[in-house]
Amino acid sequence: MIHDAFEDFAATLPQMTALVGLDFGEKTIGVAVSDRIGAVATPLETIRRKKFTLDSNRLLEIIAGRDINGIILGLPRNMDGSEGPRCQSTRAFARNLSRVTDLPIGFWDERLSTVAAERALLEADTSRKRRAEVIDHVAASYILQGALDRLRHIKSG
Repeated sequence: MIHDAFEDFAATLPQMTALVGLDFGEKTIGVAVSDRIGAVATPLETIRRKKFTLDSNRLLEIIAGRDINGIILGLPRNMDGSEGPRCQSTRAFARNLSRVTDLPIGFWDERLSTVAAERALLEADTSRKRRAEVIDHVAASYILQGALDRLRHIKSG
């Protein structure tokens, strides 16, 4: 089930649950996972997109292997908050994903997540080649961490 309102997504999650965060791009899908207490997002891998069936099969393998109970999908809004073609393709991916899994899918505003990931990698003195290899799943961890922080606030409030 896809939830546009983050609070609705939060309401579907069991306590103490692991989530997967996705940074969906034209050529890749960055993947990050959380721990079971929902405190820390960890970059996991970058899936090179081929076709939906192959991409979703890899995601479902990750989900099954890590006891994941929800999916956070970064929504690439424009800086003014509007939605453009990239948001439309992300929403289409979410619709397709909802046909192959019963897990709740929530969106998280990903504006500046790639910028933040790039900055962190530069500060860590990561080589240009290595940055290109890891940027997508590091961006996914920024998306997921933002969502985890918000979930903690919702659950405690």
